[in-house]
Parts: sequence; structure tokens; C-alpha cells
Amino acid sequence: MAAQHEGFALGVDLGTSNTVAVLRWPDGRTRPLLVDGQPVIPSGVYADADGRLHVGRDAQRLAQADPGRYEPNPKRLIDSPSVPLGDREYAPADLLAAILHAVGQTAVATVGFLPPAVLTCPASWDDARRQVLAEALLRAGWPQAAEHTLSGPTPLGTRLLREPVAAARYYAQVLRRPVPVGGSIAVFDLGGGTLDVAVLRNEGADPWGDSGFAVTATGGVPDLGGLDLDAALTSRLGELVSATDPQRWARLTQPADAGQWRDLHRLREGVREAREMLSRAPVAPVVVPGSQEVVQLTREDLERVAAPLLARAVAETGRVIAAAGLTPDRLAGLFLVGGPTRMPLVARMLHAELGVAPIVLEQPELPVAEGALTDLPAPRPPRQAAPAGGAGGVPVAAPAVAGAGGPAPTWADGGPALPPTTPAGVPGMPPTTPAGPGLPPTVHAGPGLPPATAAGLPGMRGTPEAPWGVPVSGTPASPATPRRRALWITVAAVLALAGVAGGVALWYTRDRYPGLEFQKTLTEVERVPAGTDRPAETFTALLGDTGYAAYPLPDDRLEIVAVDAETGGERWRRQTTQVAQQWEEIRAVPGAVAVLSDATGVEEPRELVVRDAASGEQRWARTIRNDDRVIFGTDVAVLVDRAGDRLVGLRMRDGTEAWSQDNPRDESGNTRSTVLPVGTAEGAGGPAYADGTPRDPWRGKVDRLVQIGADRSVRLIDLDSGTLLRIWTGVADWDDLVVAHEDRLYVVDDSGAGRYRLLGYDLTRVTEPTILHSSDEGRRAEALVACGEHRACLLETPSGDADRSDVVAATEGASPQRWAAPGAKDLMPVGEHLLVRRQYPESTSTLFDPKGKAVLRDRDGVAVRLDAGNILVFADRLSGSESDPSVAGMAVGSPDPAELGQAKDVRGESCSWNTSVLFCGAAKDFVLYRFAPAP
Repeated sequence: MAAQHEGFALGVDLGTSNTVAVLRWPDGRTRPLLVDGQPVIPSGVYADADGRLHVGRDAQRLAQADPGRYEPNPKRLIDSPSVPLGDREYAPADLLAAILHAVGQTAVATVGFLPPAVLTCPASWDDARRQVLAEALLRAGWPQAAEHTLSGPTPLGTRLLREPVAAARYYAQVLRRPVPVGGSIAVFDLGGGTLDVAVLRNEGADPWGDSGFAVTATGGVPDLGGLDLDAALTSRLGELVSATDPQRWARLTQPADAGQWRDLHRLREGVREAREMLSRAPVAPVVVPGSQEVVQLTREDLERVAAPLLARAVAETGRVIAAAGLTPDRLAGLFLVGGPTRMPLVARMLHAELGVAPIVLEQPELPVAEGALTDLPAPRPPRQAAPAGGAGGVPVAAPAVAGAGGPAPTWADGGPALPPTTPAGVPGMPPTTPAGPGLPPTVHAGPGLPPATAAGLPGMRGTPEAPWGVPVSGTPASPATPRRRALWITVAAVLALAGVAGGVALWYTRDRYPGLEFQKTLTEVERVPAGTDRPAETFTALLGDTGYAAYPLPDDRLEIVAVDAETGGERWRRQTTQVAQQWEEIRAVPGAVAVLSDATGVEEPRELVVRDAASGEQRWARTIRNDDRVIFGTDVAVLVDRAGDRLVGLRMRDGTEAWSQDNPRDESGNTRSTVLPVGTAEGAGGPAYADGTPRDPWRGKVDRLVQIGADRSVRLIDLDSGTLLRIWTGVADWDDLVVAHEDRLYVVDDSGAGRYRLLGYDLTRVTEPTILHSSDEGRRAEALVACGEHRACLLETPSGDADRSDVVAATEGASPQRWAAPGAKDLMPVGEHLLVRRQYPESTSTLFDPKGKAVLRDRDGVAVRLDAGNILVFADRLSGSESDPSVAGMAVGSPDPAELGQAKDVRGESCSWNTSVLFCGAAKDFVLYRFAPAP
């Protein structure tokens, strides 16, 4: 297809009550397509008196005047011969086409053309239903339908993909949850109008390179969804209102005129909003139309009326799993999608009945649409001209197909089909959402000269009597002796000063990060047992001479094992008293080890547990919110308390509160903020996580925080005491690209006029910023890191064209340097070298020297930092599934990597490393590898 050369793709989940579309940009990032400014589009359709079809929120508003012209759930009527709206009848394909037309027009307005697209449909739909969907595509002006199968390559056109397959791919490929070949996953899709349950088996990649999830069992409840939960909650509201005014409730629920129909519509919207709020809060108000009364509904009200309905859903899920020939404990995962799954009760009931901890995301409406994008190939770097239409092109117009009521309908915008477009030039495209603040800090020059004495200089033998190494004699001096002695003293002093200067020079010019002596092969040092069963998750961490391994137990506790990082010998093994359906990470900190659980829902709490590094005994634990963050210092951990709109310093020794600071507020009372530690050169000179964040920041003193407030202020805060050190005003928004490193704060200031500036602020004083770089029009910054002393590197991309990305390296007092980095996704500093990685068409890493010369170019796989002079390269992406990745090591000054061989059967996402060992979770245990001598 013509648009494919631009690297854009569109995934669409056409739901019963709501439709969601996700757009993939050429740089691989995804974002919801905003139709009428919203990511979730009501699927309802309204036919006006002229026969024009309106969709989404416009349709809902118009329906208040004439409800008889509105169909809120056209997908439910796909088997109907026609659908009456007002004085006309429409084919179901017409109504679905109206929604698709609106999505297509928004995509064209966003990127300039209709990208290649994947449209999902229920797994249970037969050929007749899918044919209706194919007709809807043609009537909307989209390319004809082309369904993906495992038996052959998919032809050109708009691809059709089963909804649970899209969800399973999202689970395995986007979330990177392990589903081994032959393993199965259950998808629980609770939408606005229906429940669909499916079990899928991972068949491995098909001959065309696609992930082969095959549906082995399906089921569901056609009349169970968010609408039914709303109806049950409305009944509960009726009980409360009827207790004082039964006539008014009767008038609301049995409308006799247009005004009463409008009141009923407002009531239903109020109940729906209350249900959604009760997934986040314990109480939600509902305004009763026609009165001033406000009724408070509680989460207890919702869960009491919802439990019988959800019991049907849980029973159906168990039946479908059994129909696939499985028991719940044999599933690799239970994935919840659809807006109503935000209700904490859904996950609780499924877990209680099936014994499987479900996975539900903060935005459960998106996985099906985003997972559909996996059916389209990732964009490829070469750019070629493409035809505007014809074979492989976007059709100029689709043929009109007569509906049940006569000629094809027209849309509200008056257009019968999508306009002819070409992929050439896409002016005015909105920028993608920035990756956000908190990108990793990096390294610059080493520490200062330590105290030295002349006696300690190489080659000098100093004593208290002869501090400069001059021999002492007891022979009386001759008349010439004072002069000769003065001469010798002068010469010795000059030599000593030269030695001091030489020592200083050697200190400053020495290579603090020399190239490692990589071994010829990985050496397995030790395997650490992980219980008798295959653990669902594995976690590792390394700090100093200690490695930590952790894995969940069958009773949902976490077992933590401390081992000697050089020998693998076990030091202690402990289990948490806290339980969690899912654990998220383990973090090694000075003198302690911290573990965090994950939450299955946006309002679910998480557990933070801190244990002593020497004994494994618990120091303290605290329950935090799902969206809270913790920043660890040496003596104090800082909790970013979202509910309390504050920062809280917690003492690492016992978890007690050391200090508290309220978040700044803007004029509207908004307190949203971003908090990041000020990075150090020493910390950035050590090993880094795959995203570039220092694994071992404790090499430097982590003692300051930067907070970006909703009022655009920047606050510098002492981490240990909470003291407010400095405040800058009018600096940045909380979601701008920001990096704090040593004595500098770097900010990407987006002017909003297609340009941006890179600004540097001095953290030691409140002054005006230094402008390090100003962009040309139509370019945006995608990533930002500190990459040397008073030097920042950013990834700059022309709007919508990641194939022409550049690295811009800006140093204070010098002109910025620029070099090409096509397809780049992110940046990682390695001293003053820069590691640039891309993700499509395959993961590759390129290492540039400070002047932009490629030292290592387009190496397959993922490269990570060991220290400021060495990198480790994994041949494959780091995933949660077991694999045998090849590993190579390279010093930044070497011409070629040293091939180390394969790490066998490891889960790459779980791996930790320092400059000598690699520690990974494997299929049933943990394995410690050595790749270089210990320092």
C-alpha cells in the first residue's frame, strides 16, 4: 500500500459500545487516534432528517432531541436485515461504515493519508458477519478486507484480525509476557455490550514471520457488558430515589415525551460516569435529572449489584478454559481487556475462582487496537516513491453499495468516501508524545585530585628529615656547602614539583574506564535454585559483591535469595510475609534490598518491602498506590505520593517519615508533577539498565531531586532533609523532556510553533538559561540525555519521518554537532560516546564517538552499558521468554566486539550485569555467568 512506505499503521477495535483506534508512527511509537479530541469513540449512529449519518458524541448529543433516530450499539444488529432510524432503514453495513468513515477521516487529517490498517472482529463471527464488515469497509472508502490466516500470506487490503488474537499478541509482544510455544493464554474481553472469552495457543512464528496465536476455544455472554452493569447500578439508584419520591423515578424510567427521554439519557450518562468513577474512588455522586437532588453511590453499591453478573462471567471463563482441554493453572496468562475490567471486583473474582492472577492495564480499552498493529510489518528504513492509487495504493473512491433503504448514505461531513491522498509530504502533523522526563543521566570528567604527599610520589623516598628525598649527612659543611646545599635543594624542589605536576597530569589523564579483558566465552559460575516449579516471573539485581534473585511462590509471596556475586554461593534466602498477585521488580540499594509488587488495577494498592542486605531480615514495609513512585537514596527513599499530592522522605533504616513537601499548584489547583533525581558522573559511569538508567547510582552521592511542577516551576530539593534549595519559575511543563545531571538541568522548550530550543540551567544558582540549540521549523526532539561535561545529546526528527533522524550534541560555549541516525529510537551515553538504538525493522545498536563517527554500526540486538568505557551486546531483544541469546562485549576504543557465546535458556528481561558477571533468571533457576575478570 502506498502509505506503508511512510511507516504509519492504524489499528482499529470496532466495539459494541465504543470504538478505539491506535496510530503507529514511523519511529515505532503508538498513540490513540483522537476522534473529536477523544481516544474512545461511542459506536452509536444517528440519522438526521436528511439521511446523513452522525457518529460518536455528536450522535449522542443529537439523540437527545430525537432518540428514535439513534442506534447506540449497531454491532449488536449485524445479523439484522435492516435497522430503522427515524423514517428510513439502513443496512447494518451502513452504520458500521459511518463509524469507520469517521475514523478514516481523522487519520487522513492527522497524517495526510489513510495508513494501512488492521480492523478487529470477534473470534466467534462467521463468514456472513465478516462479509458485512467487509462491505462496511468498502462503503467507508477503505481498501477491501483481507483476512490474516496461518495458512498463507495476507493479501493487500485492510486486514481483518480476530480480537483475542490481537490481545494475545499485545500481551506477548508489547507487554513481553512469556507465552512459550505450545503454551496458552486466556483473553477475557468485557466490553460495553458483550463478554467474549477465548483461549489461544502459541503456535510459534508462521512462515511469514507473524506470531501464530491460534484460537482453541471461544465463548462468552452476549448480553453482559458495561451496559448491563450500568442497568444494575441504575436499579440500585432507583431504590434510593424511590424511597423518597417513587413518582419521579417512574417518570424518569418511563419517558412519555422528548423532554423525559432527554432526562433518561442524562440519567444513563450519569450512572455510567459513576460506575467508571467507582473503579477509582469509593464514592461517586449522581445528579437526578429534574431535581436538585444528588445521590451518593458507593463502591459497595456497585459491587453488590455487579457480583451476580460477574459470577456468570467467571463461570463462562472456566467453561471456555475447560473446553480448550486445560485447567487454569496451565495457562501462561489471563489477560483482561475492555473498559469495564477496570472494576477491581472483576480481577478479584476471577482470581478467587480460578486461582490465576489476571493482568489488567490502566487503559484496558487500548490493547486490542494496539495489538492489531502487530499484524502489519514494522516500517523499513529505505524510502521509495509510491503510486497514489492502483495496485498497492489507497483507492481514490470505493464503489457505492446500495443499502437496505436505497442509495448509499452520506456522512455528516458530506463526503461519500475518503479523499484521494498520497504519502508525499505530511505537513502539520502533530508531534508524538515525548518520552517524558527522567531519562538517564550520563558521565563527565572524573573526581578531583585526592590529597597527596611528596613521600607518596613514585620513585621518591621521603623521610621526616628529608621530605624531598635529599640525603642527610652528619659531616660538617665546608664554606661552599651552603651554596651547594641550596643548589641541591632548589634542584630537588624543581624535580619534586615536576613530580607533583606529573602525578596530577597522570591522575587527570588516566583511563578511569579501561577496556575490559573479555573472555573468549561465557563461563557458567553457578546455578541458583528457584523452588520445585517453574517460576512465573524471575528478577535479579547486582550491587557490589552481592547478587539478588527473586521469584514468586505459589502462595503469592516472594522468595529472595542473596548470593556472592563472584562465586554464586548462597548467603541467605528469605520469603516476604506480604503477598501480591504480581511482583514488579527488585532493587539493590546500599545496605538493603527493596522489592515492589505490581497492581492488577489502577486503584489497587502495591507493596513496598525493604530488607537488610546482610541478613535478609525485613526492615520495614509500606502499602503505596499503583501510580506512586519511589526514588531511593543512600539513607532516605522518597515516595512520590500521588494521592497526597506530596513528596515524602522515608528513612531507609526503619521507613519512618523524615520529611514531607507538598506539590506546587497551578492557578487551577492542579498538582501534577514530575520528580527525578539529579544524576552523578560516577553513577553514570557504571552499568545501566536497558533503558539507560544507572543500575548503580550509588557510586556518586544521590542527594538532590528536581521536581517539575504543574505551575511550570522547577524545585531543587535536598533528598535527605527535604530542604528546598532553589526554585526557578516558568521553566517547563511536567511532561517536557528534562534531564538533571551534576550541576545542570537540560530542558527541551517546545515553543508550539513547530520549533523547539534546548536550554541549560545552572543548578548552583538561579540565572537565565543558556540556549544550547535552536531547531529548524518542523523538527521535534524525541529523546534527551546528558552526554559529557556541560554537554547534552538529543534525538531530533522531522515530523513524521524517523528515517531522517539526527543526533544533536550540544556543548556549552560551542556550536552543536549533528550527525545522521536514521530510524533511531533512543539514546544511551557511554562516557562521551553515545549508543543509539533503533527497533525496526530489527533491533540494532550503533556506537558513536564524541565527534559522531560510528565505532560500531548497526549491530543486531540490544547494546547496554557496562561502564563508561565498555558495552555488552545481546543479539536478541530482552524479553520475558526463555531464549539463548548470543552475547558480545566491546571496549569503546576497540575496533570489533569480542564474541562471548550464548547464554542458555535465560529470560533476558530479568538479567543484571556489572563489569564482570551476568546474572539472569532461567527456565527453572537462576544462572551466574562470568565474562571478564573481577576488578
